[in-house]
Amino acid sequence: MIDWLELIVFLVLFLLVTVMGFMAARWQRGGDLGHLDEWGLGGRKFGSWITWFLVGGDLYTAYTFVAVPALLFSSGALGFYALPYTVVLYPLVFLPVLRLWSVSRVHGYVTPADFVRGRYGSSLLALIVAVTGIVATMPYIALQLVGLEAVLRTMGINASGFLGHLPLLIAFVILALYTYQSGLRAPALIAFVKDILIYVVILVAVFYLPAKLGGWSAIFSAAEQKMAQPSATSGGKPQGSILLTANNQLQYITLALGSALALFLYPHSLTGVLASRGRKVLKRNMVALPAYSFLLGLLALLGYVAIAAGVKPITNNATGRPDTNTIIPALFDSQFGSLFAGIAFAAIGIGALVPAAIMSIAAANLWTRNIYKEYLHKGATPGQEARQAKLASLVVKFGAVAFILFVDPQFSIDLQLIGGVIILQTLPSVAIALYTRWLHRWALVAGWIVGMGYGMYLLYLIPNPASGKLHFGGSALTLDKLTVFGWHPFAGSAVQIYVGFVALVVNLVVAVVVSLVLRAGQVPNGPDQTDPADYHADEDSPRLKPVADALAGAPGAKVVPGD
Repeated sequence: MIDWLELIVFLVLFLLVTVMGFMAARWQRGGDLGHLDEWGLGGRKFGSWITWFLVGGDLYTAYTFVAVPALLFSSGALGFYALPYTVVLYPLVFLPVLRLWSVSRVHGYVTPADFVRGRYGSSLLALIVAVTGIVATMPYIALQLVGLEAVLRTMGINASGFLGHLPLLIAFVILALYTYQSGLRAPALIAFVKDILIYVVILVAVFYLPAKLGGWSAIFSAAEQKMAQPSATSGGKPQGSILLTANNQLQYITLALGSALALFLYPHSLTGVLASRGRKVLKRNMVALPAYSFLLGLLALLGYVAIAAGVKPITNNATGRPDTNTIIPALFDSQFGSLFAGIAFAAIGIGALVPAAIMSIAAANLWTRNIYKEYLHKGATPGQEARQAKLASLVVKFGAVAFILFVDPQFSIDLQLIGGVIILQTLPSVAIALYTRWLHRWALVAGWIVGMGYGMYLLYLIPNPASGKLHFGGSALTLDKLTVFGWHPFAGSAVQIYVGFVALVVNLVVAVVVSLVLRAGQVPNGPDQTDPADYHADEDSPRLKPVADALAGAPGAKVVPGD
């Protein structure tokens, strides 16, 4: 049954951000949106506050806000992996993103694949990085729709068949239109509203709900009792534990580290980095962004709060199965009045639109610069590039909607876990290449092929009893199934490990060995367009290529400070 007050509050706030999305075309505008620098990177001039909201809104998505507490609700302590991984993330990427920003501004790179193309003079390696980024991003966009649908379902919009997806389709048509018009400025502006709403909702929840439910002691006791109960899908073993066990500690460590390494390899993360005004802006953000991790830690605890409140997942009428992604929306629906619940639902819903827009723009930039211009239209003008990117962003968005319409949402969730395994295979080509060209370009191709192939093979071996799938059921591999040319080095072990970590190690080993062979054979490594000084240039450096250089003389063109 539809709660009309919740729905009205949700629609009012959704209408507000829609208007902001269309108005964003004129906000912070310094050039023509018919240029990829302006449309796809916001003119490369976002200052500290804008970058903080943009990158934060990009990394901490609607799916994060529903899935992390849902994982704690169903499995316990393992769900807290999201907290250390976002803590170690920023020290790990602090220096690499500075170097990437500098070299990209000097040479006018728009995507990480542009950098790889310039670093190694290899269109094939750039193509591999671009396709990998697009493939890993598509299910990530679809998962934002999963978060938005969880909110709509909680408000009572839970029809079966196509009608159940119609509100979602309408929302993404609107998103597609204002992103097409405004480019990266739209999610950057909307991120302000999204993050303020999220902070208000979570801070109210973590203070009010524990007081209402008897305190944190009662909440943890309820969670411990639930986790101790046997699970029908695990052969009578406990559902989980509020403390890590001997079998999942390695998985927790490798999942946290692997996720930290993967997150800033995603093209949408690097889009936010390249859109910033300078290195000082990025330095401030690497220091300030952990504030989101504090918020995430508080949010994760709501999974245990939902157990103490007796919340049950809402059944998805489209599939006939309980949808665990509705746990947090159902918690707000049952414990707060309709007005505040409507605000919370709007925060999560808008939290889906911001990263979905950025992800589609990032994927469109990859298509335009590294596939369309490289292979289909080498002489494309800046205007043609921008038009191609706008069209590609529409295709990507509706491709993500197709995931929800035609594929079981649970399958797309599994694909997101696989997405981290996929994007990690670009780490040697992108992150390591920011420091050294010792790894040979053909060795990087070989490492990618072997790492990707072995990763997919290991993922194939993983079942998911809860959904009835025998293969590609997650990313946690039991060491007993780890094989090396038929040899089982950990036979009988029940300890689990993150597949992405294993595949990355294999990738690096192959890349090193093949590099040694190729260097011994004196095989050329391709031309390097970059210079050591390029990696340290700041916004006041004469080395920087002017933004939208082809349009610098356009009538009325004016550079406006970021903030």
